[in-house]
Amino acid sequence: MNSNLKLISRACKIDKRVTFHTARHTFATTLTLSNGVPIETVSKLLGHSKIKTTQVYAKVLDKKVVNDIRKLRKRLKEKRQDRNR
Repeated sequence: MNSNLKLISRACKIDKRVTFHTARHTFATTLTLSNGVPIETVSKLLGHSKIKTTQVYAKVLDKKVVNDIRKLRKRLKEKRQDRNR
């Protein structure tokens, strides 16, 4: 598996060392969590039996935190507007 990733990374002119673990981590963080896929879904996709494993494995990205706070602010603003009507 790692040898295939090495060939792919060379073909893509990626200078970093790419392993199965880094590819899995990138999938979990960059492709899924940062695009709004719930951590429960990511956990299932990675084959983890406990959500805690996924929480340790996949760091929460700053972009995700910012987006989540924006969504929360929007929801709270909408609720305030509904109460004021």
